[in-house]
Parts: sequence; structure tokens; C-alpha cells
Amino acid sequence: MPFIKSISGFRGTIGGTPGDNLTPQDIVACTAAFGQWILETGGNPKIIVGRDGRISGELVGNLVVSTLRFMGLEVVDLGLSTTPTVEIAVPLEQAGGGIIITASHNPREWNALKLLNSTGEFISAADGARVLELADNGQVHYAKVDKLGAYRRDDSYIGKHIEQILALPFLNKPAIADKKFRVVVDAVNSTGAISVPPLLEKLGCEVILINGEINGKFAHNPEPLKEHLGELAHAVKQNKAHLGIAVDPDVDRLVFMCEDGELFGEEYTLVAVADYMLARRPGNTVSNLSSTRALRDVTQKHGGQYFAAAVGEVNVVARMKEVNAVIGGEGNGGVILPDLHYGRDALVGIALFLSYLAESGKRISILRKTLPDYQMSKTKIERDPAIDLEKIFSALREKYRNEQLNSEDGLKIDFESGWVHLRPSNTEPIIRVYAESSSIVVAENLTKKIIQDIHELRS
Repeated sequence: MPFIKSISGFRGTIGGTPGDNLTPQDIVACTAAFGQWILETGGNPKIIVGRDGRISGELVGNLVVSTLRFMGLEVVDLGLSTTPTVEIAVPLEQAGGGIIITASHNPREWNALKLLNSTGEFISAADGARVLELADNGQVHYAKVDKLGAYRRDDSYIGKHIEQILALPFLNKPAIADKKFRVVVDAVNSTGAISVPPLLEKLGCEVILINGEINGKFAHNPEPLKEHLGELAHAVKQNKAHLGIAVDPDVDRLVFMCEDGELFGEEYTLVAVADYMLARRPGNTVSNLSSTRALRDVTQKHGGQYFAAAVGEVNVVARMKEVNAVIGGEGNGGVILPDLHYGRDALVGIALFLSYLAESGKRISILRKTLPDYQMSKTKIERDPAIDLEKIFSALREKYRNEQLNSEDGLKIDFESGWVHLRPSNTEPIIRVYAESSSIVVAENLTKKIIQDIHELRS
């Protein structure tokens, strides 16, 4: 099973052989490398740690906390938390950085360490490269016995996170409360169960929670895609709910389900929220190269400019800062609102969307039809390490040299009928192939065409 080291952190499967999996030795080595980076850059020697509900989370957390304290670093342990909550806690605590113990949408055998800087944002490529270097060479220094780091447990930050969202001036809390929305929430046996319902209840919603036991034994594949959300669809229809909500285990991805059991579309989470925000604060938007064109259309409708970034939250955030974006994110259901913090945040996405839905006076299925309509095909193929991927990309660039090409992140080809984007995943040993058009048939045919090209070039 795999162990992936990248500039954004360390991810792998639990068990197996050190160096090939995320074993205790690897967890200690990677945590120590991050701790050493904090110390050598002169950051505040305080680290915020939080975790999702994975089976291995408590054990991994114990190793992370102990390692940091052995380095003389103070630890504020949020325990069960969410990725955006930890991101908010770092600057509030004036900490030097943070570690989120989560493998996001990956299955339960996976876990990971996501690394944050002192602003509560994912560390930069340059800083990530230094942490990787320290992890590889093992040049770390542990504190003497009288200099071991202090420890404090703090379970208050989900509440603080929610209060910050409720204080945002452009939320229409009275309109939401007036609608008395009945909402089914699929928390996929993780920390969405202790973060999403409290937010909804404070907004005046009735909450029906499914998969709410935090045991890490995910009731379904934790990636919030249509094929994994049959139970949510059934619960929405059975309870005559106004909508359904699904989040991933660390609550940074968000998808909505319509009252008829059909998905609103993960790509359209950001589009809808942006349409709401831009009506109140016109400006620019950013999403990644694999996200729908609908955000561009909505942005231009409100007089703003749309910009694309390489895939990855750190890249989207960097571009948002460059262009002073009002809102941004990724088409996987990730909403980034700078007014709150520069990180994907399902909780703020929920609050903004409910304001949008309440003010519209429409059923969610009807609201979806008011947005620009594109169809996207998302698939993946196994990546053979022996294959020279750059050689394949080069051959594809030559074959499609008469089309509009973008090589900023993998290869994106804009055809007259739509676009296709292929890139190696940062978190899994796969190649992602996304395509979009006004027709799902055309999008799927574009995907098949490119995959066939890849197979022919590999043979």
C-alpha cells in the first residue's frame, strides 16, 4: 500500500512496512521534520493539532502530540475537529503552525498529516520542500527533559468557528430561520456530526442526522459523490426534507442534494455560493483548472473577472490573493471565503448557500436550473510509475497543437465543444481525467478519446 510525501503533507495507509506505508516510525519522522521547520524559521513554538474521526486518528494524534512535545513545542490539541476549524484556530492562538490529522476523502485505511503555517494556511511549495528535506535526512533536534513542550486540550474551537460564521454581515439569518428548512446531513461517521448540525440548528433549521456515530467506519466511500450517496437520497425523500447535505470526513468539501434526491452537483456548490456573494460584493473569483466554466459565467454576469489556478488549495489561495478575489475554491465542493479565512470550509459554504436558497424562494431543484448548465465527466486511471508521464503529455501537446493548451498543471486542452484536463493526483497514485461540455455525452466522449490516446502512447 502507498505512502505519499508531498509539499502539502504526508499521506498513506496504516500498517505495513516503514517507508512504504504510514507507520508509527513515519509519523514520528514526518512530525519531527515539521517541528524542526517551525523551530528553524523562528515561528512561535506552539502548534495546533486536530483530527477527523478516522479509526487510526487517536493513535496517530498521540504520536504527533508526543513528538512535538519532545521537540520542546507547545501543543494545543483540539481533538476531534475539522480542517477549517484548525485553520481558524492557528491565528487565533497565534501559533507557529498546525497539523490536521486527516486523509480527507480517502477510505478508512488511509490517514495523513496536513501542514499549516502561522496564518492557518497550507504551507508553501518552498516551505514544503524544506520539510520534505528534513524528513528525508532526519536532521532534527529534540529538547532536553526540562524543556519538553506543554500540552493543553481545547474543545471550544468548533463553537468559535460557528460563531465567526454567524457574525458574517452578508448572511441572511432571518430569511433562513423563516424558511424552517428540514435538512438531512450525512456526516459519514466523522466530525461533520459535531460541526454541521450545531451550525444548522443555530440558523433555525431542523436537522436529521445520518451516519452520525464518529467511529471512522465510514458507512460508504467517504468521497461525497453521487454513487456514494444513495442513503442520503433515500433519507431526503423519506423525510420530505427541503435539502440534503454531505461532507467529507474533515468537513472541507460540501455537496447539496435536492428535495427529489438528485444532487445539486458538487461543481455547483461554489458556483451557487459565488452567485450569492457577488451580488453583494462584486469582484473577482478563482477556481482550479479542473473546475466548471459556470463560475466564469456567473462572475462575468456580476461584472467581475474569473481566474484559473493549478489544482490544490495552496495554488487557488495564492491566485486569490494575487487578484484580490472575493470568493474562490475548487469544483470538488470546496468554498474559500477570504472574509473568514483562506481555506476550503464546508461550514461557511452551508451558511452562504442557505442564505441564497432562502432569498430565492425556490425549491433547491428549481434554483439549480437558474445557473449556467454544464455537464462534467470525472474519471481516473491507474498511474504506472514506470511510465514517463511527461513524455505522454508532450506527445499530446504535439497531437493537439492547434487547440488551446494549458500546461500549468498537467495538461488542459480546450476544444470548441468543451475541455479536458488530465493531471497526476497529488494524493493518490492515479491520473485524473476531467472533461466538461454542454452535453454529458460530449464530455464523456472527450474523456474516452484522451484515455485512448494515453493507452496508445503507453503501448
